[in-house]
Amino acid sequence: MASILQSLRALSEPTRLRLLALLLQEELSVAELQEALGMGQSRISASLGMLRRQGLVLDRRVGKNIYYAAVVSAIAPLRDAVTAAVSELPEGERDRHALQLVLSKRRDRAADYFDKLAGKFGRTYVPGRSWQALAHGLLRLMPPMVIADMGAGEGTLSQLLARTARQVIAIDNSPKMVEYGARIAAENGYANLEYRLGDLEEPPIESGSVDMVLFSQALHHAARPQRAVESAFRILKPGGRILILDLASHTYEQAKELYAHVWLGFSGVELHAMLEKVGFTDLEVSVVAREQQAPNFQTILVTGLKSLSPEG
Repeated sequence: MASILQSLRALSEPTRLRLLALLLQEELSVAELQEALGMGQSRISASLGMLRRQGLVLDRRVGKNIYYAAVVSAIAPLRDAVTAAVSELPEGERDRHALQLVLSKRRDRAADYFDKLAGKFGRTYVPGRSWQALAHGLLRLMPPMVIADMGAGEGTLSQLLARTARQVIAIDNSPKMVEYGARIAAENGYANLEYRLGDLEEPPIESGSVDMVLFSQALHHAARPQRAVESAFRILKPGGRILILDLASHTYEQAKELYAHVWLGFSGVELHAMLEKVGFTDLEVSVVAREQQAPNFQTILVTGLKSLSPEG
């Protein structure tokens, strides 16, 4: 009975309770637990130390990483209580989604699929074969849609999309970018491509009027990314989709001065939470590119659906 009382005392602290709930589902490294809970290493390690001393978790070292797992036999008498307690925490549902994203990222690393695919594609020279040509081909497969390109800049991507889109609305807050893009569109005869001066957080687009909202390396320039995502939800038609391509979280502080970045990227967990909070469903998050040269930027792809239902 004494050990059960001690275990209950250890689990009375929310962080330790959340940790144990995650470890009951999957063995995780300290780094993965940090990402899932959005906490610093010292706090995570201290909480794990307490759980280990109570015999509730055990650890094993794999190279430089330490993995933790719940001791199921020790937790068996408390499992129902742990499940009930976690369900009462406001972070419980968030942690569940965060764990799935962490495991998805682990699978990406294990398979290293995208890096291998890119390496094979460009390893040997084949006349006419390039990512540029492939992108042009794939864009032709898109159905005719109304697309909002947020933070479009001079609009290179907008011009590519306009080849098959019903309409492309390119939004940028730089008058010179908008002027330049509009001139290039006119010179190339893109009557379905319109440039509008505006902010990501309050785009000058009618509510419920577009089929897709695209943020291509733009969200990290927004002062309030959550507001930008909310605006995307507003202007989408029911059944419309949001697509975000942005940098994964990094520590390259110079990006703020060199590239005018406001945010040093986003974690998959953060982006998932932003979209879910607004009401997007069918969320998918994955790392789709990794740069080989320092600072080794990674690109995250996030997609979500604005439900057809009135609630969505």
